[in-house]
Amino acid sequence: MKRVIRFSRFFIPAAIISAGLILFSIVGYATKGFNLGVDFQAGINQTVQLAYPVGSVGYSGKGNAELRISGENLTLVFSGAEIEQRTVVLSYQNYGTIKDLAGALAAEAGIELSIDPAQESYPSTLLIPTSQGNTLISKNPIKLHRAASGEGELFSTIDKVREAIVGLGKISVQTLKPESSQRYLIRVEDSGEDPNFSATARQALVSGLEAVFGQDRVVVLKTDFVGARYSQGLSRTALLLVGATLLLIFLYSLIRFKAGYAIGAVLAIAQDAIVMVGFIVWTRMEFSSMTIAAILTILGYSINDTIVQFDRIREQKKLQPNEKFMDVVNYSLTLTLGRTIITTATTMLTVLALFFFTTGSMKDFALALFVGMVSGTYSTIYIASGFVAWWYTRNKKKKEPKIAEAAQPQGSAS
Repeated sequence: MKRVIRFSRFFIPAAIISAGLILFSIVGYATKGFNLGVDFQAGINQTVQLAYPVGSVGYSGKGNAELRISGENLTLVFSGAEIEQRTVVLSYQNYGTIKDLAGALAAEAGIELSIDPAQESYPSTLLIPTSQGNTLISKNPIKLHRAASGEGELFSTIDKVREAIVGLGKISVQTLKPESSQRYLIRVEDSGEDPNFSATARQALVSGLEAVFGQDRVVVLKTDFVGARYSQGLSRTALLLVGATLLLIFLYSLIRFKAGYAIGAVLAIAQDAIVMVGFIVWTRMEFSSMTIAAILTILGYSINDTIVQFDRIREQKKLQPNEKFMDVVNYSLTLTLGRTIITTATTMLTVLALFFFTTGSMKDFALALFVGMVSGTYSTIYIASGFVAWWYTRNKKKKEPKIAEAAQPQGSAS
């Protein structure tokens, strides 16, 4: 017979520990508050790519001309009242090098092209989109850039990017995949002191990067400005998401099980969320959309483990109707302990790999997940199951006097 572990001996100490952790988290939030990331504050989000300058292209003919660069081809679109509207598509399959592509471009009337001879031999597939999506070349020439052709040409790291713009204030830098593209998402917080923050920050960001990596090596692919009103709305949305998740989990547990199970499930995952918030607050980890994602992920992970435990408790109660409920809970938790350990351990290996082999916000995401998984495993066994055991035992004690009173013969002496 399987040896039964007496988990119930630790239900009360676990409840005391949880209360202490929750109080510790609340004190941290009240005294320190969140270290809000720039996606929860006003500022700019700018996607940049560090690349090699190839040359420039302009148009001096009649009408307008647009240049669009994709991963497969280069497209010229001619339009206007004075000329025939037409589209010229130059496939990289047909024009394998930048020199071949430049020759095809130069053959179009009105195109003014200047290409660095040192760049002509590189594959045309390395060309990257025009800066800021600016495709109109009929007014001002636009610069052409190419990505690094291999690891030997990479000249940036995320740490160097941070150092280049550290003087801009509160910043966040994230490497975009693939890492060989040298693309970065940079967020800069608006302190509210500069009325022209958007323009000033964009210029300072590019200047800082060019000072470190070289003139004309910075390509701004996209710029978004996050206003104060939007950032406040994002914070409210994050709180609503967590609240809605707790409500839906409660309703699901209530429908599938009983009230005691539903309350126990919500208490367990609410403790997980509060413990994660406390960890984020006390370690001064940046509170961003990534940490919100980590909290929501743990809520889903924890409730899945809790439902498995509840299913086994309900199943064993039907198989052993005469056993004490506390013994049923202990036996059920013992049966599922192996699954819990294996599932948690294997998932933690993935999370630890994320932590050790990534940087920036992804590293914070992995660390928050790790803490949440530890809390989730603990709360499933000792908080959710412990509360169900207490609820069932309490209700049974309430019913026993009523049953005894109903069974007493009428007219008997009290």
